[in-house]
Amino acid sequence: MSEPTRLSKRVIELLGCSRSEAEQYITGGWVSVDGQVIEAPQFKVTDQRIELHPQASLEPVQPVTLLLHAPAHASGDDLQRLLTGDSHWADDPYSQRILHGHFMRQQQSLPLQEGASGLVVLSQDWRAQRKLREDGHRLEQEYLVEVRGEMAANGLDRLKKGLQHKGLQFPPCKASWQSEQRLRFALKNPHLQQLRQMCAALGLTIVSMKRIRVGGVPMAKLPLGQWRYLGDKERF
Repeated sequence: MSEPTRLSKRVIELLGCSRSEAEQYITGGWVSVDGQVIEAPQFKVTDQRIELHPQASLEPVQPVTLLLHAPAHASGDDLQRLLTGDSHWADDPYSQRILHGHFMRQQQSLPLQEGASGLVVLSQDWRAQRKLREDGHRLEQEYLVEVRGEMAANGLDRLKKGLQHKGLQFPPCKASWQSEQRLRFALKNPHLQQLRQMCAALGLTIVSMKRIRVGGVPMAKLPLGQWRYLGDKERF
């Protein structure tokens, strides 16, 4: 058995390429060790079978944006733990070759209401990050809210016109009943307690909340705890 050596060094020996090219092939997910893709150039190998994918390219890995159906009360660490190949939605219509690098340096934008589950946007793409950072206050967010209690008179009209309560002035929002105990809200730039405060002002207690859309991007059928890629033609 040979002495353990860096995968990048073995790739250089096999391909006759430069060190930077070897590392690009590896981090791009084009190199496998005994049939398993390895994306770490420092990975130690001995006499295993090293193969380069026939469609290998030296193009840099493109940044991606991920859409995650987050559980309620999930922290940043919880979200990161959910970003694995195993939690990728099997029916992702925009599926691509999954790389470990897709889960690195992901930044979250437009946080959920406190205690809510639902659509979380995570991105490595500076263009998407800038869009959400600079234009996020203009993007409509849609929530489904399970409540208990009896709504105060003219509650929906008050929400649509801009609810006032105990010195607080809330901006107008769209609201409608989806069922006896479920409200749909569409609102822009809500602060983290806004839905709870608005519902409380109308005599309602929130049981659960779920964000189902950010701008023009819906969560749709994405299962709880799973993620999918943002499609090339999807726009917030």
